[in-house]
Amino acid sequence: MATLDDVSELTSERMRRMSPGNQGKLPPVDRAGLPPGPRWPVLVQTAGLLRFRHRFHPYLRRRYGDVFTVRLAPGGRPLVFFTRPEHAKEIFAGDPEVFHAGKANGILGPIMGEHSLLLQDSREHKRARKLLMPAFNGHALREYQALVAEVARAEVGSWRSGQEFRALDRMNALTLEVILRVVFGVTDQARLAQLRPRVNRTVNISPAVLLGWGYPWLQRFGPWKATVDNQRELDRLMYAEIRDRRTAPDLAERTDVLSRLILQGEDGGTPGRPDERLSDNELRDQLVTLLLAGHETTASGLSWALYEAGRDPALLARCQRAAAEGDDDFLDAVLKESLRLHPIIPMVVRTLQAPATVGGWELPKGTTVGPSIIIAHQREDNHPDPDVFRPERFLGQNPPANTWIPFGGGVRRCLGAGFSLMEGVAVLREVFTAYDVEAIGTDEPKVRNITSVPRHGARIRVTTR
Repeated sequence: MATLDDVSELTSERMRRMSPGNQGKLPPVDRAGLPPGPRWPVLVQTAGLLRFRHRFHPYLRRRYGDVFTVRLAPGGRPLVFFTRPEHAKEIFAGDPEVFHAGKANGILGPIMGEHSLLLQDSREHKRARKLLMPAFNGHALREYQALVAEVARAEVGSWRSGQEFRALDRMNALTLEVILRVVFGVTDQARLAQLRPRVNRTVNISPAVLLGWGYPWLQRFGPWKATVDNQRELDRLMYAEIRDRRTAPDLAERTDVLSRLILQGEDGGTPGRPDERLSDNELRDQLVTLLLAGHETTASGLSWALYEAGRDPALLARCQRAAAEGDDDFLDAVLKESLRLHPIIPMVVRTLQAPATVGGWELPKGTTVGPSIIIAHQREDNHPDPDVFRPERFLGQNPPANTWIPFGGGVRRCLGAGFSLMEGVAVLREVFTAYDVEAIGTDEPKVRNITSVPRHGARIRVTTR
């Protein structure tokens, strides 16, 4: 068990060990036979992908077709994008011993840690997913619903009639509270007050800071140093919460995700099998993963959903009727359409551990491949009238396989997908029960951290019904 005195050292060691340059060298890739792509400098291509993704992906498809290659810093390693659903199917169904996701997500290593579900592969990933899965199954989700609704009701109840605000800010505050209370299980007000700003600073970092992990010397300066300092303090608070929770007298009665994970192996595992329990370091890494994967992603999807409803009086009326009648299917469809039209994550990536053929292309070991979520969601042949917000696409049917992929797919599909949708429906129900919503101005996506959010925060005005 980590003591509070050595947490700073743990953080420093994780940052060093998980920097992209220290995660194990991939073999050089013969680029001669790769699909076409721009010949721009590596840093320009990297900036285009990270900062201007919503224009860059469509441009590359128009210029090079359904398959294209981008070279990324550091080192100019190739990333091959695929944009057809049959391509996505091949990648998602690929042998997990060959199609590694963990190495492809390595840029997140310094923050998430080596035990993160997003960074593990093969046997380690299978073990971690097995341990985490009971905390997100259908029974667990039903137990979380009441608390999620309570948090949503408290947030919505604090709004004033006629108030104008950035929906993204309010949804970020709401989903953070859900994460801290439902996932972390933190109830102590003093610790909640300490955690909130540390979590927000972890989420609200620019792509330039992420790129900085490839150059450790930057961590002595400016925003990179501030990020490391914030991580030390967040880790201190998280290890303290884990330590206190392990000895909590009511641990067996608690239903939050952290408590479930601590108990996993105690009651549900095989006695005497330490491999079925999560260590403090593992718990910390998985909690940060759930935090980053489930906080601003859900908040951004919700803010776009409110913005779209606020632009269309007929859609707003339909949402309000659904909230009044308990029609969660329609609210679920609204959230799903929001994630389609305004994708939060741009791509799903795998790094090949052996040569493989994808989409008819023979690709060498070390190549990173992935479906473009942005293109999949805006292809006319996947979604007719793709620029139109139409929740009915998801009513009584699902889009064709591998055309709607905000949570990825295959054995790596996001474990928290069900939780995110359940949370989103609960929030929309509370908003549309209490308020009329009007969108203010126009908006477009911008990149923050690894996610895309409304550039202007999806401004809305709410009026009591």
